[in-house]
Amino acid sequence: MSRAATVESGERLRLFLALRLPDEILDRLVDWQRRELGEVPNTRLVPRENLHATLAFLGHRAADELEGILGALRGAAEAAERPLLSLHGYRETRSVGMLMFDDEGERAGALAHDLRARLEALGVYERERRRWLPHVTVLRFRERPRRGPSRPGPELPVLEPFAPSDAAAYLSRLRPGGAQYEVLESMALGGR
Repeated sequence: MSRAATVESGERLRLFLALRLPDEILDRLVDWQRRELGEVPNTRLVPRENLHATLAFLGHRAADELEGILGALRGAAEAAERPLLSLHGYRETRSVGMLMFDDEGERAGALAHDLRARLEALGVYERERRRWLPHVTVLRFRERPRRGPSRPGPELPVLEPFAPSDAAAYLSRLRPGGAQYEVLESMALGGR
């Protein structure tokens, strides 16, 4: 377990909990982003330090709720079997481009489900109706890029199946150039 950022008592925190990606996966994703997405007009690449797979977005929470939230993440991470993710495809929503992953044995999904139940029990999270989808947001935009014969979707990066490096609680600070994320605490998965 490691702690990085600190917060002031009484502060409202914009929080999310996520799986962090191994350095070699991050390196390959950044190279792929530059090659396949770097020239897409009116878009913003998600920087290396912001690439992750969100488990739960909590929005703005009171600073005094942080210890309970971290405890829920610690408990779920310790109880989890180490996930293995394999690249499945690329998809665009109305505001982001994302890489989607298959979840071997649904271990990452079980971690997300356990974590969300713990957060609900604390009263700090309301479960989404849709099923959790393992994905990494790689591109942001205000207007979806137009695709067609002259602008097909990106070729997928070459990624071997990988285990996330750990789980972390992030503080998200909104800035004019995009959100800035700071790791508040990270912990190993499966008690390692």
